[in-house]
Order: sequence, then structure tokens, then C-alpha cells
Amino acid sequence: MLAWVVAEPGRFGDGAAPLVAVDRGIPEPGPGEVRLRVSACGVCRTDLHLAEGDLRPRRANTVPGHEIVGYVDAIGPGAHRFQGGERAGIAWLRATCGHCCWCTTGHENICPDAQFTGWDADGGYAEYAVVDERYAYLIPDVFDDEQAAPLLCAGIIGYRALSLANLPKNGRLGIYGFGGSAHIAAQIAIWQGATVHVLTRSAEARRLALELGAASAGDAYAQPPEKLDAAILFAPVGELVPVALQALGRGGTLAIAGIHLSAIPALDYQRHLFGERALRSVTANTRADGEEFLSAAALAGVHVTTVTYPLKAADAALADLAADRVTGAAVLTV
Repeated sequence: MLAWVVAEPGRFGDGAAPLVAVDRGIPEPGPGEVRLRVSACGVCRTDLHLAEGDLRPRRANTVPGHEIVGYVDAIGPGAHRFQGGERAGIAWLRATCGHCCWCTTGHENICPDAQFTGWDADGGYAEYAVVDERYAYLIPDVFDDEQAAPLLCAGIIGYRALSLANLPKNGRLGIYGFGGSAHIAAQIAIWQGATVHVLTRSAEARRLALELGAASAGDAYAQPPEKLDAAILFAPVGELVPVALQALGRGGTLAIAGIHLSAIPALDYQRHLFGERALRSVTANTRADGEEFLSAAALAGVHVTTVTYPLKAADAALADLAADRVTGAAVLTV
């Protein structure tokens, strides 16, 4: 089968070729696993961090991709949740220990032994992928394969970030950066009754934000037109942390949604944190987050703005993401 692997991490645009196409054997599902014939795979910024070395590889020649939609074509011993031909999704969280204090209290996302698709095991930049059926998702019928793929990470992580931002009912939310995850989270927040202000450097993304119902859209370093009750930082830019904190009103929370963030400048306690403003990270997701989000996305009528690439152009898709040439979410189609 055709698959792409991270051979040697390096920066796109610097003459490096971190993503290499290879011919791999079709994987066989093990006990409790199912194999999917991949139909679509979202291109996530985490894939870019892995390819460029911001995220340290955990194994050599890993196939990236963790927003996978496909159809069950093989079932391993003991697996019974899915039937042949049924559509399923594979997301970032791939396995947890199930018995640590975090797993047993509803916080499996921070299990120290958690494993992740496209990092600890091969992902969806390939024609086939396998997964433990307990960590796969049924996908609402209202979404086609292309629309569904970005929901499986961009959507789920945005949903968890929105939850951890402690936005009050009908509150004022600031969103910094407006790519795949942000434009989905914005739709959920607006559906819930929030007033959303988008701050991003891309003029095209600002236009999309207004089309989706944002109350305002300005430059990433600008202050919003009113104080915020909560904010989410999607852009992996540490310089925006003090900017966003300063935009918060008293008691506001800034949630950082990415797995990688550049250095944060020094914070001034009075200007950035006093008044019980809070700063917190968002780490992966629980399976409950995924189930809740997919149901909410279907009810809210979320529309994912996508740019599609054939699987054979996966390297071009990541290069475009690195250069901020993607508005919405990039998706590989197989």
C-alpha cells in the first residue's frame, strides 16, 4: 500500500523532505482491533510539528495522521463492536492503561502511559490503518467522509479547549488563530450562545470567521472590542499568550489548545494575571469528549471548510499548512 512516513524531521521550505512516500505491506488487525480502508485523513498541525521536529518522534518512519475516516474491511480476534463495511473514525488518543488514578477518574487524556495515533503507532497517511476498536468512533451520518475527518482531532480538541476555557453562558469568547480546529470550535460556541471575537493574522481567515457568525475579526495582536470572559489560543505562538491574557476580564480563563507552543515572553503579574485570570493547557482528549463533540457537531450543523489533496500529495498538503496557505482544514482523500 502507499503510505507516507516521517523519515528525517526538517523544516518545509528549507530544502528538507521530512515526509517520504513508501510502499508498505497492508497491516493486519490484532486481537480486539479492526482495520479500516482509509477514505479520508485530516492534516493536523500536530502532524506538521512531528514532521518538522517540534514534536520529538517516538519511533522511526512513523506514518502520521490521526483524523482518519474509513470503512472496516478486516476484524481481529475478539473484536465485535463493528461489522465489515461499517464506517468508523480513528482519532489522536489510541490507548491508555485503564487503571491509573487519571484513567479511573475520567482523565484518561493525561494517562502517563497513553499512546497516540501517528506518533506511537502508524496513522492515516496511508491506504489502510488499524486501531483498537474501543478507541474508534462511530461518525454521525450527516457528515460525509471529507467533512468528518477534521472533526476527529481539530473538532474534538477545540471542543475540549472550549470546555476548559470556562466560558459562562452567553459569554464573550476570544479565539486566537483561525485554522481547522478554531473554525469548528467557533461554530460550537456560537451555537451555544456565545459572542465570538476572532483574532488572526490571515485576512482570508478573518473573512471566514465573519461568514461563520463571529461578532468581530481582527489582527492577532489587536485587542478585541470588549473584554473577554474566556479565550482559546489555537495558534502555536507563545507571544500571543500575554496579548490574550490582557484581553481577558476579571476571572477569565485562557486555554492553550496546541500540543506545541513557542516560547512565552515574561508575564507581568498585575497586567496579565491579577484579578483571578487563569492560564491553562489542553492535553489530548478523552473518549467521552469525542462522543459528546460528535453529537454536538451534528446538532449544531457544523460545516467544516476543507481543502482537499490526494494521498499522493500529502507532502504538498503539509508544506501548504506550514506556509499558512490553508484556510480551514486540509484533508487527504484516498
